[in-house]
Amino acid sequence: MQVGIPRALSYYDFFPFWFGFFSDLGIEIVLSDKTTKQTMTRGSALVVPETCLPVKVYVGHILNLLDKGIDKILVPSIQSIAPKIYNCSKIRGLPDLVRNVVKKPFTMIEATLDKSEKNQGLYEFLKEIAAYWNITDFERIRKASKNAWKVYNNFYIMRRSGVSYKAALSAAMENKVIINSDSKSYPINIAVIAHGYNLYDERTSMKIFEKLEKLDVKTYTAQNLTQEQMAEGLNAINSRLYWANEYEITGAAAHYIQDRKIDGIVTINAFGCGPDSLMLERISRYAKKLNKPILHLSIDEQTGEAGFVTRLEAFVDMLYRKKRSKIINKIKIKDNTERFSDINCRDLI
Repeated sequence: MQVGIPRALSYYDFFPFWFGFFSDLGIEIVLSDKTTKQTMTRGSALVVPETCLPVKVYVGHILNLLDKGIDKILVPSIQSIAPKIYNCSKIRGLPDLVRNVVKKPFTMIEATLDKSEKNQGLYEFLKEIAAYWNITDFERIRKASKNAWKVYNNFYIMRRSGVSYKAALSAAMENKVIINSDSKSYPINIAVIAHGYNLYDERTSMKIFEKLEKLDVKTYTAQNLTQEQMAEGLNAINSRLYWANEYEITGAAAHYIQDRKIDGIVTINAFGCGPDSLMLERISRYAKKLNKPILHLSIDEQTGEAGFVTRLEAFVDMLYRKKRSKIINKIKIKDNTERFSDINCRDLI
């Protein structure tokens, strides 16, 4: 009664749900190890060069689970999360991709979730997964799904309140809810926009949150927003929801571009990602329109940390100088206003 879950792609968004679901069914979860250079190299060796980095990493994590001796691995085909809202083709065809490049024998749990089609909703999806362990009692599956939603909702409540990703995930898995107690004031606020798998995988994101923390920067992400806030951002940019991750990219970015407390935007995208290239172009135009500084960081398996950090530090330094300049200008304006007021008073006397 074990299931292997690759620590890649949808893991960073849906693992709290899977933890609650499988735990309630008595199925032990075995995670692949954290991403390393070897993970990327092994995955890259099996797919065509044009494949995006997140998929290469995913294949590497499949191999890592096989090395652990796991014979059942969850590789879902998440076609559509809402009617007419689709994932990219690589995620939709993930089971077929894995089947064609990984030649070692194992049982692939390749259930399909497609809310654009009849009879392929969430419960059908979960029943299809549970059937791999001969669990067919619908009441038992429904009970497990309720527990899954409880863990998932607790995780996102904590994330929206400002609790870090690691702390929120750890607390949710222990059936706890913690409150963010960080009252520190930061001179610079930056919104980091990316898919969860590009953002919270410490190897692909180069530990960007730790680096920004050292630069005395407060970071915000899509997980700090409600769906309503992201939907408002999407409307503000005159964009129609089509891609499954458009809320967390276009919607979140547009919201933060309008937010006056946010000093700048940093985006992280995998080189060659088609949907991201379309969304980032629209974001760039909107940021330029509202005069919000934006930095685009593109990553692949060859991305070096030195260049990544240099660009990030230069961007933060620019934001510091811009903010310092605004403060100085305000002081000058105030000073000039006071002098002008003094002159008028003397004239009246």
